[in-house]
Amino acid sequence: MTRRADRELPDIPENGMKWVRTIPIFLVILISSTLGIFNYQKSSSSVVSSTMYALRTSPKAREHLGEEIYFKSQMPWIWGEMNMLHGKIDIHFAVKGQASSGTMRFKSHRLGRQGMFVTTEWSLETEDGQKIDLLDGSDPFQGIEMTEEEPKKVGRGSYAPNLSG
Repeated sequence: MTRRADRELPDIPENGMKWVRTIPIFLVILISSTLGIFNYQKSSSSVVSSTMYALRTSPKAREHLGEEIYFKSQMPWIWGEMNMLHGKIDIHFAVKGQASSGTMRFKSHRLGRQGMFVTTEWSLETEDGQKIDLLDGSDPFQGIEMTEEEPKKVGRGSYAPNLSG
């Protein structure tokens, strides 16, 4: 079978760009997936799990929420900023207990590059608008002092090896 070089070209269909209509759908799926992944990363962080543990063991929280304190929904949405690299944490999320539900807020910042985090707010706001301060005055970690750093040894597992010897 041979093709002639001087043959007539086929007609281009008028509706050949139908795929352009799917771009908004693709963008919605892409953006929602990205937001979901970032939220999952926040919800499985040590900050969220530590604050949930502290909330479950807090007498004030148990008094207002009741026993069995968990996230309000199966897929919790963690609102706010959690940037531990730059030393800023300001998050809040919905929680529930057997008696009531509310919103837990945690706010902390780091003063210096190698400094400890200072908790400025850890509170619970119930459904009826009552705000309970769970921090009890001062930061519970404020009494922990940083000890002098141990000299770093070159070798396996060293964070920043001293290459000069």
